[in-house]
Amino acid sequence: MLDKKGIVTFVVITLVITWSIEAALIAGGVSFTGVPQQFAQLVIVAVMFVPALSALIVARIFKDKVVPYGWHFGPIKPYIFVFVFTPALFALVYGLTILLGLGSLDLDLSTFISMVERSTGQELPPIDPAQLITAVFVGSVTFAPFINSFAALGEEIGWRGYLLPRLMPLGKVKAYLLLGVIWGLWHAPLILVGFNYPGFPVAGVFMFVLFTTALSVLMNELTLKYQSVVLAGWIHGVLNSQGYGIWRVIVPDAQPLLGGGLAYWVSR
Repeated sequence: MLDKKGIVTFVVITLVITWSIEAALIAGGVSFTGVPQQFAQLVIVAVMFVPALSALIVARIFKDKVVPYGWHFGPIKPYIFVFVFTPALFALVYGLTILLGLGSLDLDLSTFISMVERSTGQELPPIDPAQLITAVFVGSVTFAPFINSFAALGEEIGWRGYLLPRLMPLGKVKAYLLLGVIWGLWHAPLILVGFNYPGFPVAGVFMFVLFTTALSVLMNELTLKYQSVVLAGWIHGVLNSQGYGIWRVIVPDAQPLLGGGLAYWVSR
């Protein structure tokens, strides 16, 4: 049976809390173009826990389980697959970006450094490009996935822990499409002010919804197959680790809408 009250209440609470926080930041003059202020970045991370908070509130109201299939990790194999496959996928995406002329390789980091200095208003000290590239890459495939997965789990407890199983009575196709659209629109306020797809606010929202819907297919399938919201958090966290990792450093001028689009897709 479709839990309409639970679904609607969860979606409304999640959107209202998130959009209110982000609207307050935007109204306060916080910029989300370039490199956001440190305070804004912390708020963005905190907002990732709103879906989990909403799920807890709604489950308490209707005396229901937050995650019907439990909290177990499941087998290790899909975690390893995601860990190995994701960097390879990003390498492919950015390789195509460069080959198609939608971005250029910047191994001396001149473009990246200039972009950071413009965004922060501060001159950076001398940087060894090779050392920075190595450090960012190593970080993106070691500790970053675990840190990002913790924050991503805040989203996934809501999206694939609470909402997905309650949408499944609609059938797999409708459930996956609806979840993908809701997940994408949840990001809309910051996309409209340039956090994702800078320079393409409306088209950016549309592209993001397309991408979250496509990504939902994979994440939903794996979550339901292994009955693990923890796995969903890991997938999301590994993707974010690459989205914030080396690729934006060495290909900083990737065309936002098409070039390196995968990074803008998973950047929150």
